[in-house]
Amino acid sequence: MGEVPQYYNTISHLNYCVIIPTYNNSKTLQRVIDGVLRYTTKIIVVNDGATDSTSQILEKYSDISIVAFAKNRGKGAALRAGFIAAKQAGYEYAITIDSDGQHFPDDMPVFLQQIEQNGDALLIGSRNMMQEGVPKKSSFGNKFSNFWFWFETGIKLQDTQSGYRLYPLHKIPSKYFTNKFEFEIEVIVRAAWKGLPVKNVPVKVLYDPSERVSHFRPFTDFSRISVLNTILVTISLLYIKPRDMVRSFKKKSLKRFFLENVLHSDDSPLKKALSIALGVFIGIAPFWGFQTILVFFLAYVLRLNKLIAFAFSNISIPPAIPFIILASVKMGMLLVPGSTIKNDNDTAFDTINRNLVQYLVGSVVLATVMACVMGVSAYFILIATGKNKVHENA
Repeated sequence: MGEVPQYYNTISHLNYCVIIPTYNNSKTLQRVIDGVLRYTTKIIVVNDGATDSTSQILEKYSDISIVAFAKNRGKGAALRAGFIAAKQAGYEYAITIDSDGQHFPDDMPVFLQQIEQNGDALLIGSRNMMQEGVPKKSSFGNKFSNFWFWFETGIKLQDTQSGYRLYPLHKIPSKYFTNKFEFEIEVIVRAAWKGLPVKNVPVKVLYDPSERVSHFRPFTDFSRISVLNTILVTISLLYIKPRDMVRSFKKKSLKRFFLENVLHSDDSPLKKALSIALGVFIGIAPFWGFQTILVFFLAYVLRLNKLIAFAFSNISIPPAIPFIILASVKMGMLLVPGSTIKNDNDTAFDTINRNLVQYLVGSVVLATVMACVMGVSAYFILIATGKNKVHENA
């Protein structure tokens, strides 16, 4: 182990290490370590409570760091322990490679070159899941994971389950829910939510059923992954997507917003008009405190333009609220007799307290009427604007 690795100098200038989590992969562990040593001696092996000859194999290597668990704690826990050890050692990046022999160490430069050329990102090795020898359950599981990752983050990837990855250690999140296989899903979703680019890079893969040992328990681990995805989807719909839309909206001036998202958007005039109508309805209807969540959820379900719907839901800005409440109450009084506005000095909330039924009915009716008026008006304006563009281009 004292000789200089064959390819070490080609990538030694980057401050990275390689983390190898392992659990009962004694058939392939030595080959994986020896392959990585051709590139670097900066290796951290996490022995996740192995009960085979893993400990004896690791005793042969004096130049690598070893973290050992007394009992098996799960791949997520092993990776997290590896990240902590790598940070404490001062590394900026960590490449993770599974110990089951399916990955090729000679693909490591692919990750590092991507970082050098395009900047920091969480990189996932994209395997050819259609090649001969890939188990059908692995291919299906990967497609399933890819879909939910896209749903939760809006990012489309070809492979979200590969354990061959590069992590920018100081830019990934530090808090997680999970410690098992599902950790590798959680970490990329949380990284994407944090704004860290998550990308695929092409890598080779080897599936040799005679030596590969999988510790994935189909029923138990699939159930854990399903529970995790349920939690992540809920967080995404209730917080992440509204947060991102609000941030996007705040970055734009009102003029730029109308030019880019209303006039120049690729959506049809009908879709834009319906998005405006939805926003106006939610903004006026009595959903105080839940308007942002509702408008994003309904826009998503109805496949409308979320940003336009959110923008027009802000029709109920603070200065306009007293007028909206008063108009709602008066509208309700026309439909549900039984009360009056008694005092000119009443606040808007005093008026609501004495006329709650009238306010609720009136606000829904007012919201419906205004949504129709604004939606129809917007539709014809957008149609006219579109025709003018066609004539100008002609």
